Amino acid sequence: MIPKIETATLAEIKAFQERKLLELLDYVNQNSPFYKTLFEKENIDVSKIKTLEDLQFLPVTTKEDLQKHNDDFLCVPANKIIDYATTSGTLGKPVTFGLTDKDLDRLAYNEAISFDCAGIKEGDIVQLMTTIDRRFMAGLAYFLGLRKMKVGVIRVGAGIPELQWDSILKYKPNYLITVPSFLLKLIEYAEAHNIDYNKSGIKGAVCIGESLRNQDFSMNTLSKKITDKWNIKLFSTYASTEMSTAFTECEHSIGGHHHPELIILEVLDENNKPVKNGESGELTFTTLGIEAMPLVRFKTGDIVQLHNEPCACGRNTLRVGPVIGRKQQMIKYKGTTLYPPAMNDVLNNFSTIESHIIEISTNDLGTDEILIKIAVKQQSDTFLQELKDHFRAKLRVSPKIEFTTKEILNPLIYNPMSRKPIHFFDNRINTL
Repeated sequence: MIPKIETATLAEIKAFQERKLLELLDYVNQNSPFYKTLFEKENIDVSKIKTLEDLQFLPVTTKEDLQKHNDDFLCVPANKIIDYATTSGTLGKPVTFGLTDKDLDRLAYNEAISFDCAGIKEGDIVQLMTTIDRRFMAGLAYFLGLRKMKVGVIRVGAGIPELQWDSILKYKPNYLITVPSFLLKLIEYAEAHNIDYNKSGIKGAVCIGESLRNQDFSMNTLSKKITDKWNIKLFSTYASTEMSTAFTECEHSIGGHHHPELIILEVLDENNKPVKNGESGELTFTTLGIEAMPLVRFKTGDIVQLHNEPCACGRNTLRVGPVIGRKQQMIKYKGTTLYPPAMNDVLNNFSTIESHIIEISTNDLGTDEILIKIAVKQQSDTFLQELKDHFRAKLRVSPKIEFTTKEILNPLIYNPMSRKPIHFFDNRINTL
């Protein structure tokens, strides 16, 4: 069921969002110690902000603001908090988010309409291959959303292919929620144990944490590797703890659909000004309907492009394209700008590479240096040259590459304290 506002005209969606924006600004001005202080300091009269275009007269909020003033963002007394979640802390100190009962209802609604994009319906069974503990918002959100949809949930958690297959064969889920690279491990396990994964009843997988598509929405190397063997539909989803909102693809696979009742989107340049239509920039959002910790013009650090052509699914909302990279993970190497996802895609092209990490450091000249460590089935100078040539062909430059072993790499990649595989390590003296 597509919410009515998502099939409305663009003018109707804009007018709706502007009404919600006025309510939000009045709410944070009265209840958020952080925003109240900020607006006073900047001499901002929020009653003069009337349109989405007027948002640019408000200051942006950054991750550093959240880290320094975490408690000042809370708009409700502590006894109203029902759940405590923390950000993953990928780029620094984790931030705690409190959620009220109403916020948990909003979270469930968000996931229900997002999973609906991916075709999950009442009566389906979904296997949850992500953690629901450790103050992880996403796992809880998935469970609440599926429960709201009257969908069965198998809470297996992350990892352990044997346990995952035991549950798939026993409970017959239609869909999986997982990190996409883990699907390759499931395929590998199934092949080693004579499990016919194409007769397992799995129709699709909602994929988190890793990109599935190139900027033109064609499948990247990782998603091709999966679907060349396993005949399932992969759906990309993009979300964060800060926004409590997900952008999930529909069956047409042309970007994650925006839910205008939950969030206002901007894409900003280096000077915090909106980019021109079709240009990429930093995704910046303003949350709607959040009671405990709403955010105004929060900069995500993710570089994306928005798409606004109509979608055949009937939704008239914006769509968020694949994340090009994290702003703080941008690398300047031999005159070329690179992001880790592009390098991951090159490495994923080679089935002989079993594990890899990308390390960035600052060299003696004060510029970025890249070292890629790979574990392969058989080391050879010929393969190393082939890999370097492939990097030059795809990205115009070839970083330093050295061989190591899975035993050394895997404990770094699959850190028990991390919710996702870690392939990128930034050791620069002054990160961007």
